[in-house]
Amino acid sequence: MKVLNLYGWEIHFMDVIEGFREVELKWLSMLQLLTAYNGFLFWSSPVVVTAATFGACYLLKIPLHATNVFTFVATSRLVQDPIRAIPDVISVVIQARVAFTRVLRFLEAPELESENVKRKDSLGSSKHAILMRFVNLYWEMNSSKLTLQNINLDVGAGEKLAICGEVGSGKSTLLAAILGEVPYVEGIVEDYTWIAYVSQTAWIQTGTIRENILFGSAMDGLRYEDTLWRCSLVKDLELLPYGDVTEIGERGVNLSGGQKQRVQLARALYQNADIYLLDDPFSAVDAHTASSLFYEYVMEALSTKTVLLVTHQVDFLPAFHCCLLMSDGKILQSGTYNELLASSLEFLDLVNAHKVTAGTQGLAKVSTSKRHSSFAMEIKNIDIEKQPILAKGDQLVKREEREMGDTGLKPYFIYLNQNKGYLYFALATLPHLTFITGQIMQNSWMASSVDDPQVSTSKLIMVLPHHWSLLNILLTPYISNLLLL
Repeated sequence: MKVLNLYGWEIHFMDVIEGFREVELKWLSMLQLLTAYNGFLFWSSPVVVTAATFGACYLLKIPLHATNVFTFVATSRLVQDPIRAIPDVISVVIQARVAFTRVLRFLEAPELESENVKRKDSLGSSKHAILMRFVNLYWEMNSSKLTLQNINLDVGAGEKLAICGEVGSGKSTLLAAILGEVPYVEGIVEDYTWIAYVSQTAWIQTGTIRENILFGSAMDGLRYEDTLWRCSLVKDLELLPYGDVTEIGERGVNLSGGQKQRVQLARALYQNADIYLLDDPFSAVDAHTASSLFYEYVMEALSTKTVLLVTHQVDFLPAFHCCLLMSDGKILQSGTYNELLASSLEFLDLVNAHKVTAGTQGLAKVSTSKRHSSFAMEIKNIDIEKQPILAKGDQLVKREEREMGDTGLKPYFIYLNQNKGYLYFALATLPHLTFITGQIMQNSWMASSVDDPQVSTSKLIMVLPHHWSLLNILLTPYISNLLLL
């Protein structure tokens, strides 16, 4: 709505919505008229059958007395409800068929091919954290071109691996293959179940910052404080009105892109996984924050972990054990930063294209002692046990107001005031009351006059099928459906 107001699109969108509403009303009117027609047809069927039956008895000179009249009328009324339920049964059968078709389509959908992806519970004494042998990957079964082809990757436990390349070279798909998210895999993929993944687009759930970081894990005060500092969230929490218990709106609406990315990094760090897959997590933060995150998060907090980092910031590549250069779904070359600079012209071009000279000289000179001293000062500002108490109504995400108790007849009167509601209600109610009254009078008269010799057969036939109820059967469904519109 804010965008519509800023661009002055209210009238245009109002016209579009009103056009859709007119089409909707047309179809709703047709649906209600067809429903009324079906109601009239199935409600009038017992009356027509009764009239035809007694008319035939009259023409065939079959005597009408209490025994056969009441027996036939009782039988006719027994089948009225099943006959009237036929349209509803047909509608339910159609809905059930549609629902079963959707369920069947879901159950028959192709599964992820997990035969070639092997998972182990923990690293243990294994020297290989991730192992891929002659792997071909593609997202669609009938794809003419492989997404990734001939991938051979061997990552040892505790190693740091950087993945670089141009946009669309397959870096994120490689991480998805390790996670087992690529539908079709050819070759052998071995990794471990305890993997933490940080996507390029931050995923934030509605709730507090603390809930997003803990993500269902138990609260450990020291580890939690260390996680906040490693992810450069201390100063951000000081600016928020309720610290880490500040509620985050849908998709992190009240956080910046860098804050959402750091909350996602904190969630992954707090889980203390064996393998970390980081898909360009520094793209949403400034250079100073990126350098702080790299040294404090990747190099120190994850010093004993296996890390695969997708990045375009070439200043961090010298610190990795190995760098992969990808292009067009293939691993062109792998090796240390200096080896690739000396042997690969493509890697040299990539470094020259992405390298930013401003501030790069000072990145390597950041001393660890100064960082830890700043940590000691910043962490004093965080006291998990002394977070402010949430004030109702002051948070971004407010509880929905709900009225409790009986509202009386006021909503019904408001509804009837719309579009001549009282008139249609009266037209629908009076025929129904007439129907009930006439039915009672008919039953009473028939019980006392069916064996009366003074009552002629023609008069008895006129009363038995209660033709007067046809008016109610004709009017009530149509008027009732007018009320729905």
